[in-house]
Amino acid sequence: METTRIDRWMWAVRLYKTRSLAAAACESGHVRINGNVVKPAAKVRIGDSVEARVGHWHRVVEVARVIDTRVGAPIAAECIVDHSPPPPERDPLTNVLFRDPGAGRPTKRDRRQMDRLRGD
Repeated sequence: METTRIDRWMWAVRLYKTRSLAAAACESGHVRINGNVVKPAAKVRIGDSVEARVGHWHRVVEVARVIDTRVGAPIAAECIVDHSPPPPERDPLTNVLFRDPGAGRPTKRDRRQMDRLRGD
């Protein structure tokens, strides 16, 4: 196989969890092949540079092998050469100020930490 659709390839190499998410990213203009914004049906070849925004992370990968079906993670890792910058670091204050849904009521210690960070 020499070419395949970009949405299928990004799904197969696990850049996106579903093919519909990959296609939506293409439709939104978040995917580029060799610097050009593409639609989901654009063809990808070995050696192409693919830039995609995945969440808050800008991924830059090179196509090492063309596949169009989902494969295991070790095989998918062989199909790309990752040139991405490191992922953005998470703000340590985010974990203290915002609680996960269903985490329950904050303890007295949690409330004191939140008050200190807020400056109350």
